Amino acid sequence: MTTFTSSTALDATTLNVAARVPVTEAEGPGRRYALWVQGCPLRCKGCCNPHMLEDKLASLVPTQEIIDEIIATPDIEGITMIGGEPFWQAKALAEVARQVREAGLSVMVFSGMTLTYIKRQEREDWNAFLEQIDLLVDGPYIQSQHVDDRRWIGSANQKVHFLTDHYAHMATEEQGWDKNSNTIELRLVNGQVTINGFPDESIVELSRASIKRKE
Repeated sequence: MTTFTSSTALDATTLNVAARVPVTEAEGPGRRYALWVQGCPLRCKGCCNPHMLEDKLASLVPTQEIIDEIIATPDIEGITMIGGEPFWQAKALAEVARQVREAGLSVMVFSGMTLTYIKRQEREDWNAFLEQIDLLVDGPYIQSQHVDDRRWIGSANQKVHFLTDHYAHMATEEQGWDKNSNTIELRLVNGQVTINGFPDESIVELSRASIKRKE
């Protein structure tokens, strides 16, 4: 049994999972499985997932269990990894990405770090993860640059990188692949409101209030 000390200390066999949604259309192209991991070194003001920043135990899940669940989910075109900071659990997520791509699914990742920074670190685990990503949205959320007309993207500084040919056709679309209003999805799970997508602050406060009542 894995003993938790830090999300960054986990090996490839285990993930510290903050949340998962089997099917969503608010976290990337098409219908996707969305996986949020716990822990992020950044403290972006206005982050829509502040409860996922602390490097604490959320839910330890075997990596293979996540992989099997994703592959068994019908009618999805891929997985989106978000957080938290996905690169803080790169070893396990690289394995998830590798196996789901072998099953014919695409991989999209949101990272608060820039692609340039990630590459400069020359970390073996980060590079292995990067090699398995089709679509990367990078950069920290900057509240003063908030935008709501770029679907799936929170602030103007964040960039989209088409790392493989899987979504490369979107880069040349006349209207731009992300030139639509941001969307959110709300779910009521065990009396708690959960939100995914990038909501405005009033919706975030609704979710926080729901979490507090639940606690």
